Amino acid sequence: MFEKKKKAFTVNEIKRKLENYCVYQDRCHKEVEQKMREYSVIPEARELILLSLMKDNFLNEERFAKSYARGKFRIKSWGKQRIVRELKFRDISAYNLKTALKEIDETEYIATIYRITEKRNEVISETDLYKRKKKLIDFLMRKGFESQLIYKVVTEVTS
Repeated sequence: MFEKKKKAFTVNEIKRKLENYCVYQDRCHKEVEQKMREYSVIPEARELILLSLMKDNFLNEERFAKSYARGKFRIKSWGKQRIVRELKFRDISAYNLKTALKEIDETEYIATIYRITEKRNEVISETDLYKRKKKLIDFLMRKGFESQLIYKVVTEVTS
């Protein structure tokens, strides 16, 4: 019935809003472009704003990829495959994907998969060993760990 009238902003106001958006948390280009679409910014202004954000280092794809990989690994215990999949979904370049994965320490990575596997193994009530292993494997696959690593860890933890 009533249409909500969108407030019109000047290019400088939008630029300031996007700078705050990027300062609050590292963002990728895709998220910033989405935000500009919400403000219905014209294409010419879109380019100017993007260039300005990159020039002033508010928008940095490599920094975003690194902090994203670190955060998802440390906080959510995601495996490398899940992190790569999510970064690809955000249109992150292959170079930045490689750089982001270097942020994950290999020994910490192995320790994490063992820790979450043992923790999950304790809460699974399944008594049949094969079903138990399948549940553990499915869980670790969803977390995004590599299959050969999963099978090695699950075998060690369940034996």
